[in-house]
Amino acid sequence: MSGDNEKPESKKAAKKEQKKAEKAAKKAEHKVVENKPVEQKDDVSVGKYGVLPLITSEYKIDRQYSNIGNLNKEYAKRVVWVRARFQTARARGKQCFIVMRQREHTIQVLVNVSESISKEMVKFASNISKESIVDIEGTVASVPSEIAGCTQSDVELIASQLWVVSSSDPQLPLQIDDASRPEKPEDTEGLNIRVKQDTRLDNRILDLRTATNQAIFKLEAGVCRLFREILTEKNFTEIHTPKIIPAASEGGANVFTVSYFKGSAYLAQSPQLYKQMAIAADFDRVFTIGAVFRAEDSNTHRHLTEFVGLDLEMAFLHHYHEVVSVIGELFTSIFKGLQDQFKAEIETVCQQYPVEPFTFLQPPLILHFNEGRKMLAEVGVEIGPEEDLNTPAEKLLGKLVKAKFDTDFYILDKYPLAVRPFYTMPDPKDPISSNSYDMFMRGEEILSGAQRIHDPKLLTERANHHGIDIGKIQSYIDAFKYGCPPHAGGGIGLERVVMLYLGLDNIRKTSMFPRDPKRITP
Repeated sequence: MSGDNEKPESKKAAKKEQKKAEKAAKKAEHKVVENKPVEQKDDVSVGKYGVLPLITSEYKIDRQYSNIGNLNKEYAKRVVWVRARFQTARARGKQCFIVMRQREHTIQVLVNVSESISKEMVKFASNISKESIVDIEGTVASVPSEIAGCTQSDVELIASQLWVVSSSDPQLPLQIDDASRPEKPEDTEGLNIRVKQDTRLDNRILDLRTATNQAIFKLEAGVCRLFREILTEKNFTEIHTPKIIPAASEGGANVFTVSYFKGSAYLAQSPQLYKQMAIAADFDRVFTIGAVFRAEDSNTHRHLTEFVGLDLEMAFLHHYHEVVSVIGELFTSIFKGLQDQFKAEIETVCQQYPVEPFTFLQPPLILHFNEGRKMLAEVGVEIGPEEDLNTPAEKLLGKLVKAKFDTDFYILDKYPLAVRPFYTMPDPKDPISSNSYDMFMRGEEILSGAQRIHDPKLLTERANHHGIDIGKIQSYIDAFKYGCPPHAGGGIGLERVVMLYLGLDNIRKTSMFPRDPKRITP
């Protein structure tokens, strides 16, 4: 009896297993086998789509690829190849609409069932994981109405071939569309921000793919290029200075100590001492672009522990304002260059992070430090004659200057001697003042500079006053023993300049892989 009772259950289980096997077989028929073209009976698109074998440079293919940003109505009816990222797909019956992205440019691709395009190819296209790299052959076609959401809004591609070059993990930690959403200025609580900053930075490779980030770092490269070109035209020589140094270049404790064989060394807080030594070596005008390290436990919107320094130093004849004038011209030339050469990038950033356009005067506004103190005092903020400006005071002064002079860029001259580094030249007319200056963008400091002491005796006195071990900077002081022209210069933080020019709220947006007291990865 028990055997008879088991037979129906066994038949039922067998039938269930058979159905399961048939379903799996059917699914396998449509599945793309990695590293092989799709092969299916009666598939008219065989050999036109699939996953390419891993590219190991085994052989060359003579094929011309087009840039998506160049495709427009002039290309209509032309067959082109593009390699781009698979951004989104929307399947609708026998059609699949794809958006392909190449840096900041996007285009719609239509995969449509036809005599040469199979349903299997359409289905394959709709199942490609977002952010995969794909080669597409297609015919450029004009569209009757603009395509919303694509930079190439007047044309689309009608696909004839589609090959996955590099597949992306389908589980993305953030969506590019979410990371690209505009942030509303009135959204003070951050309710509209879809991707938080830490999520962005933890997954920086994906975050950097947004059109906004592509624009930010193209503009940042532009600042470096303009800095280099403008100073080269002014007869400056580019130099490269050590980043491992024997003593803290700026004094103080905010320096990283590293082991150096049997002793210790430091990561350079600035190229300051070496710029000056180059002047003493008759280079006359020098600049350098390189990493700067600051061991400050400052977790603010504008501080990093490693940033890119744009530094310059210049000999002058009679007055350090000769150098201030050159630096002022440098900045206004950079601002003008950005306006003229990076309009599209500025517009792209403003679409996500709206801000008022950056304004500046030619020549730039120069305020005496005491004038700035007076402007602040008029609105109830008192700054002592030997005090530095704190961050709130800087920002407030920036607003006052903007309201009075209509400029986002200005120079504050004659800082108190007590708040400047040991190598700063004292003011000959005022014992509490110095021949030093800061430059500001949107109320935040982006350059600190001064006339440097070029007399070894006075330099030694000032170093002792600051409690600096003379033995550790003796080679620097010795550089001035054999005659050195009077000189001045300044150090600029690249990331801060870009942040403030674009009106961004955090310097981590303009550092490709930011380093701060809490972040050392990726």
